[in-house]
Amino acid sequence: MSISCIIVAHVCFTTQDMAIKLISGNYALHQIILIRSILAILFTLLVFVPIDGGFNFLLTKRLGLHLLRGFGIVIANLCFYTALVTVPLGEAVAIFFVAPLMITALSVFLIGEEVGLSSWIAVLVGLLGVLIILRPGFEEFNPGYILPLVAALAYALVQIITGKMGENEKASSMAFYIQLIFIVVCSLFGLFFGDGHLADPSQPIINYLFRPWTIPSWVDGMIMIGVGLLSGVGAYFISQAYRISKGSVVAPFEYVALPLAIFWSITLFGDWPDMASWMGIVLIAGAGIFNVFSEKIQARTIVLNRPMPINR
Repeated sequence: MSISCIIVAHVCFTTQDMAIKLISGNYALHQIILIRSILAILFTLLVFVPIDGGFNFLLTKRLGLHLLRGFGIVIANLCFYTALVTVPLGEAVAIFFVAPLMITALSVFLIGEEVGLSSWIAVLVGLLGVLIILRPGFEEFNPGYILPLVAALAYALVQIITGKMGENEKASSMAFYIQLIFIVVCSLFGLFFGDGHLADPSQPIINYLFRPWTIPSWVDGMIMIGVGLLSGVGAYFISQAYRISKGSVVAPFEYVALPLAIFWSITLFGDWPDMASWMGIVLIAGAGIFNVFSEKIQARTIVLNRPMPINR
């Protein structure tokens, strides 16, 4: 049951990513994310909060940590979805999936976790895979490839903060504050930049971030609503997967997102990974899966008991 839940979750998440990339040429990123977050927070309030015991759990004594987590996820989203303007979906997702390895490495320096040699080898192999995809120093190097790497770093830091919050905070409370911060940040972006005065059509990334807000067409409006629903449903199923089963069981199946993202990348956008990209993708996925089983053998829980890259 838990494996089915994790697969459903990543079908939702990768379809959401595909849909956002599909309409990214017509709307500002913050406009898309605002609509998504409004629908997601409604889903959280109507479904997650009642399941977790009611609205009283939204009152928290750790507002500062909630805000820090929220801004970290905002940065991760901003970098990841901005990257999709110039980076194929499959490769962006592959680079982002170095986040679990970053959690392992950063936990040593930030919270004093002990990490075995096999885990360090996995981290190095995963980073090698990222370098192969980035190909720094070559003519075809695209600076946009740095963005999903920054997104992975922000996400890893968020997950370490999550671990410090303990078990008293409900998942619905964490989701609520993240979506609330998305709504606030995107609304401010719209207020100050929604007129498009900073947009520059000659710079695809800048244009994506600062193009003027426009009323969506009927079709695009339906896509945006679908993105919001996919985000909410995906969050529910991934939470359910980790609630009803051990993390060590479901964590390896997180990597089902990679072939799904590559499928969308090829079929809808015609972006076939080249040989170097395939090699990098295999190294990142292989290192991540190996690290999951290595952590299981070492009876550690830093990666196994938290969801891997979600909230994109």
